[in-house]
Amino acid sequence: MSVIKFDEVKKSWYEVSKHTAIDNPTFEIEIHKRLIDIFHVGDFYYYIFHVGGVEMEFVSEGVKKVLGIASTDDFTIDYLLSHIHPEDLPYFVDFEERVNKFFTEMGVEKVMKYKTSYDYRVRKPDGSYVRILQQNVTIHTNQEGAIIRSMGVHTDITHLKKTNGSTLSFIGLEGEPSFHDVCKGLVSYEVTKSNFTKMELKVLEQLVKGLTSKEIGAILFISKLTVDGHRKNMLKKTNCSNTIELILNATQYHWVDGN
Repeated sequence: MSVIKFDEVKKSWYEVSKHTAIDNPTFEIEIHKRLIDIFHVGDFYYYIFHVGGVEMEFVSEGVKKVLGIASTDDFTIDYLLSHIHPEDLPYFVDFEERVNKFFTEMGVEKVMKYKTSYDYRVRKPDGSYVRILQQNVTIHTNQEGAIIRSMGVHTDITHLKKTNGSTLSFIGLEGEPSFHDVCKGLVSYEVTKSNFTKMELKVLEQLVKGLTSKEIGAILFISKLTVDGHRKNMLKKTNCSNTIELILNATQYHWVDGN
């Protein structure tokens, strides 16, 4: 794993924790084991993660079976990040940044009322990969809403899911609304300008400016139906679920000139 990727995800954790220093837990781990009832479990392990300190404070014995490692002490943040499949690592980093933004904008009283969920592949010592469903809830905050500790469950779903990629979801607890498939982690990170035709890039450039298909058609001297066709093709090429996601990715990954 590159140092850049580690720095990116580490920065997200620092920000969401508001750089809260490591302190002694003021809660009992046994009490919070009840949170496992929230998760769907098969072969699984759970852990307590100190966000600001970027370290595991507790890891259950199940990690040895799921990941094939010898000791719970071996499961550290560095170990996890260095063993995520190279194709999955970009969206892992992106999802963590989006989780940071979600909770930063969330009211203090709601930070502990959401579970995040997505999956990715982790390499085992024998070189094989296990697909992990990661689900996390916040279990410790300060008065300002900074996330100090989260509890996570990693479930082996290798037998349930064979396709690559993932989607990020925020599951509301205690009556809060859920936001499913907020964004996708698929091949869009490998997309470059060369994936688009010249006309698609022209259409995309206008979409980024906020124009409608009818307005774009008038500017490019093509019909609205043709514009809609180009939009549909670009969504398919980038595995984006909607135009908003397409525009966000176009801006972030510089698919159009001037971005």
